[in-house]
Amino acid sequence: MPVPIPRQRAIPAVESGQAQAASPGGTSTEEAPRKEATVENTAHTNLTLLLIEDDPGGSAIVPELLDSAGKPIRVRTARNLTEAERLLTDDVHCILVDLALPAPGRTDDEDELGVLKHVLELAPRHAVLALTASGDTERAAEAVRVGAQDYLFRDELDGRLLSRAIRYAVERKRSDTAERRLAEGRMRAQENRRLERGLLPTPLLEGSSLRFAARYRPGRSRALLGGDFYDVVRTADGTVHAMIGDVCGHGPDEAALGVELRIAWRALTLAGLCGDQLLGTLQQVLEHERADDEIFATLCTVDIAPDGRRAGLCLAGHPSPLLARPGRAARLLPYDNNGPALGLLPGARWPRMQVELGPEWSLMLYTDGLIEGRVGDGRERLGQDGMVSMVRRQLSEGLRGEALLRAAVNEVRDLNGGELADDVAVLLLDRTL
Repeated sequence: MPVPIPRQRAIPAVESGQAQAASPGGTSTEEAPRKEATVENTAHTNLTLLLIEDDPGGSAIVPELLDSAGKPIRVRTARNLTEAERLLTDDVHCILVDLALPAPGRTDDEDELGVLKHVLELAPRHAVLALTASGDTERAAEAVRVGAQDYLFRDELDGRLLSRAIRYAVERKRSDTAERRLAEGRMRAQENRRLERGLLPTPLLEGSSLRFAARYRPGRSRALLGGDFYDVVRTADGTVHAMIGDVCGHGPDEAALGVELRIAWRALTLAGLCGDQLLGTLQQVLEHERADDEIFATLCTVDIAPDGRRAGLCLAGHPSPLLARPGRAARLLPYDNNGPALGLLPGARWPRMQVELGPEWSLMLYTDGLIEGRVGDGRERLGQDGMVSMVRRQLSEGLRGEALLRAAVNEVRDLNGGELADDVAVLLLDRTL
């Protein structure tokens, strides 16, 4: 009966009669450094089999086991599950378990697959083969159903069959693991997309004659939501309130903070707050919710009177909106009274400016991702002047609404020579007669 090998060292192949005691260079196999080689990483390591059988010495297994490259498969033996747990180190790739062994704490008539289930719980990342008698086909098939990669009949076993079964079991386990991880990754991605889509705003403009359009492009790769945020609501008195903002940074924490600020803005606006009072309250929200005192957010709010001819404008460190009217060149709204970004100065104030819009107009709010892209291969940025010139040309070409925003974002990206590093959010409100 072989003596169990202590856990603290790897099992040299010579102990299973499958290799010489020393390598050609004279170095003992036992002295070779141990490498972790679970079923997920077997490309450059010899396979190792852990045999769990109450009488390994009487088994019909022949010692010559070879992998697909002709390398010897190392064999460890355990007489029971206690020894198996001690010998189950990270360099074991496959486990061959005798279904006739009793499971710990169970009698044979309680669960005929108890030992296999215990091994599967003990080694969820390893390939497992079930060993049983040739007449026990029903239990063998059930073993595969509960989690074994395959089954083998004890009295039909030889070295070639076992070697092949080990290789196939390891590959099957690796394939199953990769497929499961891929499915889990897809599910997480789908859940994230549903969550991010749900966090984007649904404008509340029922009863308003204004037309709304928006474009959103996060800077994070494969993300749907970044640190930019926007919203539009109409209050009971007929005033249309629009907002766009930008949390510094591009990660998921900044995206979450942007969502919190947007939701807080909507709640405060529907509660009747506007201007300096609203922004001061938002600053308190930011200060309580941000993860770092260095984080700030820029914001632009516009409240359009029920008659649609004038608006109030508040800027908190944010670029001024662009106003386009028929027969006049598009221009930026005044930004002389631009207040500081939220989160920079305690007790700051944000003046509200009155702006005349006229009977027919288009108002474009945007984040700095639209103007900070590069122009060509140099260091030149598009800037606000470049953006105004671009939009003027696009308006002269007859672009309006969604088509205008789509063309603007695409052209900025093309001028940058590829995807923009920063988040981009743009919204457009139109009033036509």
